[in-house]
Amino acid sequence: MASDELSFPTGLGTSTPETIYLLGHDLAADLMGKVGFGELAFWLVAGRRPSAAETRLFEAVLVALADHGFTPTAIAARLTYLSAPDSLQGALAAGLLGGGSRFLGVTEDCGKFLADTLVAAGTERDYDVIALDAVKKARAEKRFIPGLGHPVHKEQDPRTPVLIAIAEEEGLRGPHLRLFEAIGRVHPEVLGRRLPLNGAGVCGAALADLGLPTDLLRGFALLARAAGLLGQLAEERRRPIANQIYLTVDRNAVYEPRED
Repeated sequence: MASDELSFPTGLGTSTPETIYLLGHDLAADLMGKVGFGELAFWLVAGRRPSAAETRLFEAVLVALADHGFTPTAIAARLTYLSAPDSLQGALAAGLLGGGSRFLGVTEDCGKFLADTLVAAGTERDYDVIALDAVKKARAEKRFIPGLGHPVHKEQDPRTPVLIAIAEEEGLRGPHLRLFEAIGRVHPEVLGRRLPLNGAGVCGAALADLGLPTDLLRGFALLARAAGLLGQLAEERRRPIANQIYLTVDRNAVYEPRED
């Protein structure tokens, strides 16, 4: 029983013995079977229900980030499951903990980089000018530009043009995506080579254009990858490879004296 002297306000979920409320709606009567999971995830974070256009772009981002093969996150999840098959949550957590500056975290890093660059640009709205200045500054400071380049897709990340096209179709190709595209156009004259705009980066730009907090964007990448990792673990049960990975590394380990 709630005390009259205590109050913990929330705009998310509450419950009574008879009813569960979520976002001010009756969960069973108003939301279940009527609201998609992607739409609900957006709503929970943004505090507003997304439009159909926003939902389409947002869910395209989640699909784009769900899985990318045997990445370190997937391998970590599978190896953890091999070691502790009684701890599915541990295996999922192991994979999610690997979401950082090289995998998954690029989504947030890119979104924040673009947002900060736009703020610094002030009233300037020539995206090529802003992009060129940002690339030159990053080069001078010897910093990588998040979202630029990919370890597998050397020419073009197949996700990038599709996400940009969806944003354009839905009228959601905003300043972050436009700046990211401009970076793709101008960076070769500074770096001396052309790198692709990767999917994780364009996801960050799209999420920022949806008005979602840039310091939470990694959370959406993790939300998407959780589904992919569960798929990896389901496949590990059907067609296990984790033991082979472990044995391949272990049986090929070579001792070398330390050089202190």
